Amino acid sequence: MLLYTKTGDKGKTSVIGGRVEKDDIRVEAYGTVDEVNCFVGQAMTQLDGSLFGDILDDLEKIQHELFDCGGDLANVTENKESKLDAAAVEYLEGRIDQFIEEAPTLEKFILPGGSPASATIHIARTVTRRAERLVVKLAKADPEISPAALPYLNRLSDYFFALSRVVNFRLNVKDVEYARSANVFKGKKRNN
Repeated sequence: MLLYTKTGDKGKTSVIGGRVEKDDIRVEAYGTVDEVNCFVGQAMTQLDGSLFGDILDDLEKIQHELFDCGGDLANVTENKESKLDAAAVEYLEGRIDQFIEEAPTLEKFILPGGSPASATIHIARTVTRRAERLVVKLAKADPEISPAALPYLNRLSDYFFALSRVVNFRLNVKDVEYARSANVFKGKKRNN
């Protein structure tokens, strides 16, 4: 198998059911989802299985779902069948709720960081938000995109926020509070 095909040398790339310009919003959207997946993989290398086995299982599941999401977004055929579904969104919601209960009560805004793994997860969170914004643009051009893509990416960024706090908590590393933050969360357990 050849890794290079030279078919993209003039600025076009293949998608499921056709070819588009490499700067097409569709390519931007699924390419950014792929970028999230890479940061998830990096975070996994920074987590010890004995302390984070449940989270490593989650992250591997998420990597497959991100691949599904990217494939769904790359599909330009008329009869699109999505691989990503509402069950993936519901799973993330359940895990977010568990993480909120596990981590210390959040009162102020926090800065990304703490441990290296938490910092990487914060990067995944912000890139997920960018992917979400791009999928919003794509949905305006193609209202037939996967119906689960936007809710999934929205919930996934929340998951990463809650996860970053749990990772720091399990490692006994304090979140770094934003110095000029008021008590914006009023002692409630919630994410941003």
